[in-house]
Amino acid sequence: MPKENEKPQAEQSESQATGKMGRQVQSDYTSENIQVLEGLEAVRQRPSMYIGDTGPRGLHHLFNEVLDNSIDEALAGHCDTIVCILHADNTLSIQDNGRGIPVDIHEKYGVSALQIVMCTLHAGGKFGGGGYHVSGGLHGVGVSCVNALSEWCEVTVERGGKKYFQKYHRGAPESDVKEIGTTKRRGTTTRWVADSTIFETAEYDSKRFKERIRELAYLNPVVTFYFVNEQNEEDNETFHFSDGIKALVENVNEAHDSVHKTIYFKRTKDDLEAEAALQYHSGYKETLLTFANNINTIEGGTHATGAKTALTRVINAYARKMNLLKEKEVNFLGEDVRGGLTMVVAVKLLHPQFEGQTKTKLGNSEVEGLVNSIVGESLSEFFDENPAVAKRIVEKAVLEQRAREAARKAAEAVKRSGAVESYGLAGKLSDCIEKDPTRTELFIVEGDSAAGPAKGARDRRTQAVLPIKGKILNVERARVDKALDNEEIKALISSLGTGIDYSIGREHDTNGDSNGRNGGDGFDLSKLRYGKVIILTDADVDGEHIRTLLLTFFYRYMKPLLENDKIFLAKPPLFTIQAGKDERYYAQDEAERDQILKGLKKKDVRVTRFKGLGEMDAEQLEETAMNPVSRTLVQIGLDKENEAETERMFSRLMGEKVEPRREFIEKHAKEVTDLDWHY
Repeated sequence: MPKENEKPQAEQSESQATGKMGRQVQSDYTSENIQVLEGLEAVRQRPSMYIGDTGPRGLHHLFNEVLDNSIDEALAGHCDTIVCILHADNTLSIQDNGRGIPVDIHEKYGVSALQIVMCTLHAGGKFGGGGYHVSGGLHGVGVSCVNALSEWCEVTVERGGKKYFQKYHRGAPESDVKEIGTTKRRGTTTRWVADSTIFETAEYDSKRFKERIRELAYLNPVVTFYFVNEQNEEDNETFHFSDGIKALVENVNEAHDSVHKTIYFKRTKDDLEAEAALQYHSGYKETLLTFANNINTIEGGTHATGAKTALTRVINAYARKMNLLKEKEVNFLGEDVRGGLTMVVAVKLLHPQFEGQTKTKLGNSEVEGLVNSIVGESLSEFFDENPAVAKRIVEKAVLEQRAREAARKAAEAVKRSGAVESYGLAGKLSDCIEKDPTRTELFIVEGDSAAGPAKGARDRRTQAVLPIKGKILNVERARVDKALDNEEIKALISSLGTGIDYSIGREHDTNGDSNGRNGGDGFDLSKLRYGKVIILTDADVDGEHIRTLLLTFFYRYMKPLLENDKIFLAKPPLFTIQAGKDERYYAQDEAERDQILKGLKKKDVRVTRFKGLGEMDAEQLEETAMNPVSRTLVQIGLDKENEAETERMFSRLMGEKVEPRREFIEKHAKEVTDLDWHY
C-alpha cells in the first residue's frame, strides 16, 4: 500500500487491481471462490446468527430451543408432562409425553423423518403440513441448531409401542435410526452436550432454566413441569399453575396491596386466540408482560399495542359515561391508566412474525386490531357488570393523572436548575477535567469521610467523585414528585446530566399506543456526562443497603443506564495484610485473607480489617478500588428476558409489604455465600 498522500504506481500486473483507498486486491474472483456450506455447517460457522451469541446466553438458549419443541406438542394438545434434567455429567435432557417425532422414512428424501428434523435446517411439522396448528418454533432451525452446536446429541423416540434411537456427532448422524425395544410410553427425549470448541463456557445456571420453565408453566396450565438437578437435589422443583396467567399476575403483585381481584378473559377471533389477566395495585409502577405462542416477547409488539390502546380507550369511555371525567377535563393518557397495573397478554396465532430467531417482538399488523377488539369488548363488559371495580380503576387513573402532572413539574424544576454550579453542587461534586463521556467515570461514594480519600486517590483528569450522605430515599415507596424533593437524589440527577424518566418506569406515550421507553422528554442517555457510574460504598451491611437503594433508584428512574451497562460496583477490600515494610496484600473476605496468610511465612505480618472507606488512605483506595489497572468492578446489567423476575425482586425487597420480604430472605438465606458481595 502506498504511503499517505503518495500516488500508487500506474503499472500493475494483470492479477492485481487497486481498490478503494489505494488497497490492492485480487482480481481473480471466479466461481471457485464461491463456497456452499452444506447441511448444518452454516450454523457451526456462524452460530451467533442463530442463537444470539456463544457466551452464557447462547449456551442456555439451546435449552430453550429443545424445550420449545415439547411445548409445541402441549399447544397441540398432545403433551401434559415435561421433565428437564441437568445431569451429573453436565449434559442436559428434556423428555415429554407427546406424540414422539415421526421416524418413518420420508418419501421425498429417503431417510427417517427424525433424521431430517435433527439434521436439516428449516425442516419440521410447523410449515403448514398439518403437524401443528400453533407453534412458537416456526423457523425450523431450533432443534437442528442444538444438534449442530453439540459435541454429541441423542434422541430417543417412543411411539406406536416401539422405541427408536439415533445419535449425532456435531450435527452428523453416527448411524441410521434404530429400533431398540418396545414401550408402553410415548414421547421424545433429547439429550446433548454443548460443543466446547464453540461455546466460551460450559457452566450452567439452573436459575435460568427454572425461570423459563416457571414462565411456561403459567402459560400452559394443563402441563406439569419437573426440573431435576442431579448435581444438587435441593434444586429440584415441580411447576404447575392451574390458574395460568391469572396466577402469574397475582405472583407479580404479591408485594403490593391489590385494588381488586384479578380480571381474566379469553376469546378467539379470526384464528387468533387472546387471553389477558390484569390487576391494579396501590403502587404506581406498571408491569406489562406479553407472549405470543408461548414466546416471551420482551420488546412487545402489535399485541401489546392493541391491548394498551384498548385499555386507554375503554377506561376513558367509561369515565365519560359515568361522569367520572367532567366535560372540561382532559382524557387520561396511556400512562395514567397503566399506573399500578400488572397485566399479562398472551396470544396464539397461526402465522406469527417475529423479529429475528430470538423472537423478542411480534410484528403481525393484523394482531393489533384483533387484540384491541378482544380486550376492548371484554373489558367493557366487565366494567358494566362490575361497576364498583370499574369506579376504583377510574379513581386510580385520576390519582395517576395528578401524580404525572406533579412529577412533570418537579422534573422540569430540576431541569431548569441548569448546571451543576447553579444547583449548589460545586462543593459536593468533585468533577473531572475531561469532558468526553467515553473517557470519564463518576464514583458515588458513601459519605464525606469516604469522599476525602477518594478525592485524593482519583485521577483528576477522568474521575469525578460525588459523596452521598447516608441512605438515600427508598424510591420504591415514594412517588417521583416526593423523590425529587430529596437532596441526594437531586444531586445524582444533576451530576449525571440525563434527567429522569418521570413516567416512573412505565412506557411513556401520549395516546396509549406507544412502545417508547425513553420517558418522553425526561431521560436522555446521550446527555450522560460519564461513561461509567461506579458505586463505591463500605463492604458491610450498611454499604449493601446503600447500594441497593441506589440500584433501585437507577432501575426506576434511569433504567437505560442499566440496560446499556453503565452501572458498576467497586469492590474495596475488607482486609489489608502487611508483611514487613515492603509487602502489602489485600483480601476481599476472610477466605482470601487466610489463603494469603498461608503463603506468608514471615513473622512480622500484620492484618488490619477496614471498618469503612474512611479508614483507608488515598494510596490504599487508589490501589484497590479506583485504579483501572488493579481494581475489581462488578458490572450491573438487566436480563431483559427475565424482567418480570427483576420487577418482583425490587417489589419484594424494597416494597411496603414486610411478609414477602421475610419469606424471600428465609427461602434464600442458605444460598448466600458472601453476604457483603452477593449479586
